[in-house]
Amino acid sequence: MAALNIRGNLSIRCTLIGCFLAFQLLSPSGISAQRAELVYISNVTGTTAGGQALTTVEDQTTAALDQLGEALRAHGLDYSDVVVSNVFLRDTRFFQGMNGVYRTYFQIDPPTRATVQADLLDPAALIQISVVAARGPKEVITPTDLKSPELPYSWGFKVANTLFLSGATSRSPETYQPVPGDVATQTQRIFGNIGMVLQEAGMSFGDLVSCKVFLDDPRGYEAMNRAYAKSVPAEDPPARATVRSGLMNPLFSAEIQCVAEASSSRAVVRAEGQARRELPFSPGIDTGDRLYLAGVVGRGADVAEEARAALDGIRSTLEAASKGFGDVENVWVYLADIRDWGVVQGILKETMGEDMPEPTVVGTRLMGRSGVEIQMVAGG
Repeated sequence: MAALNIRGNLSIRCTLIGCFLAFQLLSPSGISAQRAELVYISNVTGTTAGGQALTTVEDQTTAALDQLGEALRAHGLDYSDVVVSNVFLRDTRFFQGMNGVYRTYFQIDPPTRATVQADLLDPAALIQISVVAARGPKEVITPTDLKSPELPYSWGFKVANTLFLSGATSRSPETYQPVPGDVATQTQRIFGNIGMVLQEAGMSFGDLVSCKVFLDDPRGYEAMNRAYAKSVPAEDPPARATVRSGLMNPLFSAEIQCVAEASSSRAVVRAEGQARRELPFSPGIDTGDRLYLAGVVGRGADVAEEARAALDGIRSTLEAASKGFGDVENVWVYLADIRDWGVVQGILKETMGEDMPEPTVVGTRLMGRSGVEIQMVAGG
């Protein structure tokens, strides 16, 4: 794997791994038409320009997206290659100002996107962005029965056999207007819209491999789970992480962002001796191309012990799929207290090595009492 750091606060990781290269050299047709080659760029912020502090979200969004452009160009990519964008705002009131600038950078076929409120790594940052970019052909997925977004994002982006879906909220497919209701009602509507995107891409709920659920109120967790379970496959539901984040519209209770991958070798991965749980998500989904892991929390007396326990759990799942931390290409770290990042970062490096992928790191409340949740994707 190749990694590149730019200006100290950007990290890019390309997932074109050695075994993939070897296979492609042996086979003229290769597997590039089936396996997406991805580049991850994490925690992009822009808090200064010309030595001066930037204090508005408009100025910081401009600076962050300019930084993103530099990072993309370093890999021979540009804004049109971005297929997923996760935007984290310190305050939901910054949403309109961010969008005004953001849409000028992604005027045609904007990437899929989820935008939530979170605590950010840089105390001076008002906005933080992580993206996934992809080389090669891409297809924008726009369902005919789902009204085009009025905001700067696409419903779906398909790269080879992988479909990235925007964070979905409870919206009417005919009007794009919010569909209010309790969290169960909204979750059902969300999956109705997700289903339209999957169908347009020639996929189904059985192809979902990973989801992130952002809940406005953790008290809705059980009700969301019951509604969620009605849409995902019972035997091999996607891996998942669920955290508490402020959403951009107070009418919404949940936002769900998913990835789907068409694979004939899809399999649930569980650590040796791990019993099947009643919750509607799998510890890991192995597609043959990638291993998608659920968010993992650990028990401990403090966040350091919790992080080590979580990584032990992740290691066990990786080993069950004949993989290790060296195969990991993408990491997300959710912290109940963003100030704990220094401690958790040290444990990650101690466990994974100094050349580990730069994680996306945000401060969010978790569903339990743990202070840290870690979610990963490993290459095939």
